[in-house]
Amino acid sequence: MKTYHSIAALQHDLHKGKMTCRRLVEHYISQIAAQQHLNAYLEVFVDDALAQADRIDHKIQHHEPLGALFGTPIGIKDVLCYADHLASAGSKMLEGFRSLYTATAVERLIAADAIILGRLNCDEYAMGSTNENSAFGPVRNAYDHDKVSGGSSGGSAVAVQADLCMAALGSDTGGSVRQPAAFCNVIGMKPTYGRISRHGLIAYASSFDQIGTLTKSVDDAALLLSVMAGKDPFDATTSQKEVPDLSLSTPNKTYKIAYLQETIDHQGLDADIKQQTDAFLHQLQAAGHQVEAVSFPFLDYIVPTYYVLTTAEASSNLSRFDGIRYGYHHPNAQDTESTYRLNRSHGFGKEVKRRIMLGAFVLSSSYYDAYYAKAQKVRRLISNHTQSILAQYDFMLTPTTPTTAFNIGDKAYQNPIALYLADIYTVQANLTGLPAISLPLFRHRNGLPFGIQIMAQRFAEADLLQFAQDLMQNR
Repeated sequence: MKTYHSIAALQHDLHKGKMTCRRLVEHYISQIAAQQHLNAYLEVFVDDALAQADRIDHKIQHHEPLGALFGTPIGIKDVLCYADHLASAGSKMLEGFRSLYTATAVERLIAADAIILGRLNCDEYAMGSTNENSAFGPVRNAYDHDKVSGGSSGGSAVAVQADLCMAALGSDTGGSVRQPAAFCNVIGMKPTYGRISRHGLIAYASSFDQIGTLTKSVDDAALLLSVMAGKDPFDATTSQKEVPDLSLSTPNKTYKIAYLQETIDHQGLDADIKQQTDAFLHQLQAAGHQVEAVSFPFLDYIVPTYYVLTTAEASSNLSRFDGIRYGYHHPNAQDTESTYRLNRSHGFGKEVKRRIMLGAFVLSSSYYDAYYAKAQKVRRLISNHTQSILAQYDFMLTPTTPTTAFNIGDKAYQNPIALYLADIYTVQANLTGLPAISLPLFRHRNGLPFGIQIMAQRFAEADLLQFAQDLMQNR
């Protein structure tokens, strides 16, 4: 069957009768079954997806009004709730949990006539950069099955990469949409904090989490964002700002662009990524853009600040998961103490327990001021300095990742600190609440893809997406 590279192309064929939603869904179900070894999907909603496809086919045939996403098969990360469907957050702890309601973002997709294909594998509770922390096994990169997919939205990235859906939703707490997008050669978009409701998103760190998209085109990212964005009475952190027109044009416009010198000079940056990023910056200058290096002296503080704060929030958010009201319950649990101890010891994976304990430590009375309070102050410094840069420039550019995808089980990354440093370029957008996008513009000499990250001022998604479109069209 024809491979569609944009929602617009798919919808054109649906309108013309060259394709039906049912045939399309049946094709994706067949593809998912044929590529089970990638482990991208935890569950395919076969009956629901086919029923929704038939409803949309009926609307097309009878010329009824159609939603903006009509006929688009979309996968959702296993941290997004969907009424009457399982949601496990990639964890044994939520064994058998069936959601009572639908996340606002998913609800808006369905209202726009999208087809929800299934739930996608992810690092447990979205904690990880490789998708090796899932209780259901790692997701494999479709370019090289021995390589990681990235995380925590690895299933979402691979599903789009391997054409197992048209687009996917992920969540991004410190780069969990953009980093796997770079590893898998797709587009990963994290909007401004508060642009999309988090209602129905199983929380990791509430002041960092944001629902994002993984797509094949910038147009598709813009379309998904326009559907999901906007105020939600169920989420007090959503912005009151009106969602602007996100339709893209082809303007001949030049921009003022900053790149962080410390990110290019960082000792952890792969040599080929550095060389190609330097060449790209020169290409932007040659195209008429004003490209300047700026200093960001807080780069080495970004990752420690991020992990102090996110683990603190995680220790609080995950305290509700005890296996008493729902989820995993250990057979040997007999009294209150053994119930909590056994359920949480055996229900949570190693990385989740590590972060819960670290979070409890930094919030403890003896260390609160030394770690948590100090990290909040550093977060403010990072945010203020970033804002001062964006007050003078339209965009900030960095590599998305310091390396390309590495081997599953790579011993060099078994040290948690080494893995945490893989997020060094992406966490800034989450610490500051900025919108950011990763574009798959490059190919490493090892044959694997990597991306460039662009950050913009808060709620400047329209400008960010337009610039991203320009770059993708001119690559």
